[in-house]
Amino acid sequence: MTEKTKASPAPPSRSRPKADPAPAFGPGRIAGAAVIVIAIVGVAWLAITLTRFFMLVFAAIVLGAIFDAIASWLCRRTRMGRGIALALSVVGIIAIFAGAFMLFGSQLAREIDTIQRQIPQALQGIEAFLDRYGLGARVRELAAVGGDDISRLVSQAGGYALAAGSGIADFVLVLVAAIFLASDPATYRRGLLLLMPAKAEETVTLALDDSARGLKGWMVGQAVSSLVVAALTWAGLALLGVPAAGGLGLIAGLLDVIPMIGPIIAGVPAILLAFTVSPATALWTLVLFLVIQQLQGNFLQPMIQKQAVDVPPAVLLFAVVAAGVLFGFLGVLLAAPLTVVVYVLVQRIYVKTLLGKPIKVVGRD
Repeated sequence: MTEKTKASPAPPSRSRPKADPAPAFGPGRIAGAAVIVIAIVGVAWLAITLTRFFMLVFAAIVLGAIFDAIASWLCRRTRMGRGIALALSVVGIIAIFAGAFMLFGSQLAREIDTIQRQIPQALQGIEAFLDRYGLGARVRELAAVGGDDISRLVSQAGGYALAAGSGIADFVLVLVAAIFLASDPATYRRGLLLLMPAKAEETVTLALDDSARGLKGWMVGQAVSSLVVAALTWAGLALLGVPAAGGLGLIAGLLDVIPMIGPIIAGVPAILLAFTVSPATALWTLVLFLVIQQLQGNFLQPMIQKQAVDVPPAVLLFAVVAAGVLFGFLGVLLAAPLTVVVYVLVQRIYVKTLLGKPIKVVGRD
């Protein structure tokens, strides 16, 4: 018999020493946190640097929406091709702006000699009136300070000319981009949806639909407001006997797109032409524009926009100020449509999707 070999006893188990836990703030975590902070700062800096670019893109979207709305209306009414309708919409918008300023410019060129003769007389009359009440010396001091400021502005005319050239280049860029967007908006819409996660695609689709209806409502409201302002300005200037009342009224209606500042810009040439009639006419022209501005800015436009887009009037008014502070003149120009888009996006994405609360759908309810 073979002797069974006895199994040798197992060696005593040696307990391995436990590894020290990784420190909470080790070099790896510190490096990762630093990379995240740098990335956030870089993205923020890039967003601030490209603010003007983003505003130009939004301007192209708004202008493209206007072209698309006009072209779609022409296609429905006349059954013409999409390309022809789009071309007519672009030419029509450009012709309206060019015609208004050419009409005003020709009248202003004919009256420029009269303006040069009337303004000094009017200023002398104003100075004599102020001297009677002891305010002439103070006004002359302010005028001297203003003259120094004007001289400084004239010395910087080259810089302003370059800025104007840059503005023209931006306008051409926005116009061309708007034509491309309006020619085939579905392609850009599909491209944007492809970048979205599958779970968010439905929400983004509804948000885009809400934004499109909101912009359409803004365009309708703005068109009504511009027509009313143009008619009131035309009628008021015609009653006062101001030359080129029709051209000035058309310019006032076009500049009504710029909240708050537009009526001021439109009022300056009207007052200059009113001086060719009499200083009293110029004063009444100033009163006319102040009344129209108050009516348009504080009652007419907010009420029309509220009916078309359902944005509270106070939100629109404060948005103009905020956009001007953040983005300058371009922000003021785009304040109303930007507010409309942000408002409907907050409703759809935040209030409806994230909070689950009911909302009033733009253009439907």
